[in-house]
Amino acid sequence: MAKTPLLLVGLTALLGIAVLIGPQPAQAQTSQSRMTGLALSGDEPIQIESDLLQINEETSQATFSGNVRVLQGDTVLQAGEMIVHYAKNGGSVASGAADIREIDLFKKVLIRSGTQTATADTGNFNMAKEVLVLSGEKVVLTDAENVFIGCKLTVEMKSGQAKLDSCGRRVMIQLDPKSRPEQ
Repeated sequence: MAKTPLLLVGLTALLGIAVLIGPQPAQAQTSQSRMTGLALSGDEPIQIESDLLQINEETSQATFSGNVRVLQGDTVLQAGEMIVHYAKNGGSVASGAADIREIDLFKKVLIRSGTQTATADTGNFNMAKEVLVLSGEKVVLTDAENVFIGCKLTVEMKSGQAKLDSCGRRVMIQLDPKSRPEQ
């Protein structure tokens, strides 16, 4: 597996895509969308700030704690804690050459790129599968005046497919007709 930078996602074109809502069982309402602009970014430098960094070579984990802020280009990721899981003998996190397998985010996650923002209680990015999952009591996605609310957002980076689950409640979407691109 190729070495991959720590910050993984840009929220480009996150919500400007039409949303398809199909009939769902009453307990499991879901919204699906194609997110073609969401992509991995491997060509820009990454800046990571936190109150504490602990690297445990034995468990192949780097834990960033307290006011974690990651910047890459115009994308910002913030969380209370970020745990980076990397492959044994896959390089060092300290040198920036680690073979990162998975990243867990805790304690209020925020991802912002341009006019788009996603907030959640927790997040996980599986590098091998290229799947991002944001979850919590209330996962909120915004793009300008458009708002999507659910409890779990799953984005498959390779295909651009996204699914917003309601977890037994209902998905809420508020679309502003003025936000549509002019044709």
